[in-house]
Amino acid sequence: MKYAVVFTQVDKSTAYQVSVPDLPGCQITEKTIDLGMDEVTKAIQSHLAILAEYGEKVPNAQGLEHHRKIYILENPHTFAQAFWAIVSIDIIPYLGKSHKINVTLPELLIAQIDNKVSKSSEYKTRSGFIASACVAELEK
Repeated sequence: MKYAVVFTQVDKSTAYQVSVPDLPGCQITEKTIDLGMDEVTKAIQSHLAILAEYGEKVPNAQGLEHHRKIYILENPHTFAQAFWAIVSIDIIPYLGKSHKINVTLPELLIAQIDNKVSKSSEYKTRSGFIASACVAELEK
C-alpha cells in the first residue's frame, strides 16, 4: 500500500515533522528529510503492527491528491511550505495470521503470476502477489 506522508517544518527550526494522514497519530520528528523517510517507514510499520495486535483493520491509503486538497483547506497559510512523499508498505504481514487455502486457477494465469513475481522485487511469492491483488480489489 502506498501511504502519503507530509513533511512540515517544526516552528522555524531545522527539524521536520513527518505525518501520515491515513494513520492518525502516526508521526515523527527528524532533523533531515532522509532520516525522516527512513524513520517514517519504521513508524508506519510499528503503527500497523499495533493495529494488527489489537485486531484492527489496516486503513486504506487515500490518494496523495486527496490529502493535499484537505491539507490546503486546513492550512491555508502554510501549505506552500509542506511537501509530500509516498511510502510503499507491504501490508500483508499486518492482515493477520496466514491460513492455507486451496485455490484453482487456469494454468496460463499461474504462469503470468509466476513471471510477474520472478521479475518484481515487490512480490516475494505467488501467494503474496495473489494477496496483494485481493487487497487491491477489496479497496474498490
